[in-house]
Amino acid sequence: MKLATYRPSVEEGGRLGAIIGDAVVDLERFGIAMGVAIPNRMLEFIDLGPSAVSTVGGLLAKCGDSFPLGSALPLANVRLMAPIPRPRKNIFGIGLNYLDHVAEAAQALQTSPDLPRQPVIFSKPPTSVIGDGDPILHDGAITQQLDWEVELGVVIGTTARRVSRQNALLHVFGYTVLVDMSARDCRRAGQWIYSKGLDSYAPMGPVIVTADEIGDPQQLDLWLSVNGVEKQRSNTSHMLFKVDELISDISQGITLEPGDIIASGTPEGVGAGRTPQEWLWPGDVIEAHVAKIGSIRNPVVNIGTSLSPGTRSQNR
Repeated sequence: MKLATYRPSVEEGGRLGAIIGDAVVDLERFGIAMGVAIPNRMLEFIDLGPSAVSTVGGLLAKCGDSFPLGSALPLANVRLMAPIPRPRKNIFGIGLNYLDHVAEAAQALQTSPDLPRQPVIFSKPPTSVIGDGDPILHDGAITQQLDWEVELGVVIGTTARRVSRQNALLHVFGYTVLVDMSARDCRRAGQWIYSKGLDSYAPMGPVIVTADEIGDPQQLDLWLSVNGVEKQRSNTSHMLFKVDELISDISQGITLEPGDIIASGTPEGVGAGRTPQEWLWPGDVIEAHVAKIGSIRNPVVNIGTSLSPGTRSQNR
């Protein structure tokens, strides 16, 4: 299933929906019509476990494209939010997880040129999450090196504590598109959370695709463009630490719980690694895509000190 958190109107809050063709099916209302209790929030649905995905998926399949009256809306008439608008915990970020990105980061960011022996883990607060179409906030008083990183987001479905690599993927609920925004000039004594955790620095969406529809998470193309110009393109097969390794490694010491999110790392092509380096400025628009999931598009907007035209033009 393709699951979304959608807002039917400006006045209403986010609701859980399934994207079927050009429609969004409100799952709580659909459940009432079908005699099944289904929550109206993504995290509450994830909490129900794998059986909920199977049950709801089966009921939707029986309906084909004819849904109970009042349960479906045209997708064009709603606003999709981040699938999990407010995660319960920080996002687990993974740094230096593609071979080519290790090389460009060593040159541009003075990180180690050696391949990591274990996953490099940082975090992004829940307040960093935004959805498709929401603005990425640029404050010139904080950063003048705003950068992009397209990533596969992994959403945990069941509690994972000291799990083996062989069983790790059994704990995945689904996958989403995630952009790890980074203020490269805000790293503090090697600590990344401020650089990567500012408000709006985790665009996510447009949906979560359940794990049964993705299959192998290591065979997905992903790309990112800035103002329509492609900057990154790769495949998740090039990860140094695969999704199952990441889940197993984190869970050895930190319990992963339903709704937790792992941002699995980015390939080469970030702004810091280019010659000359390129940064994002107010007025820019980024678009990120992962195969089988979809695309998100986010504008960069100014909320702080204005930058001179001369400073901006060098990266145009």
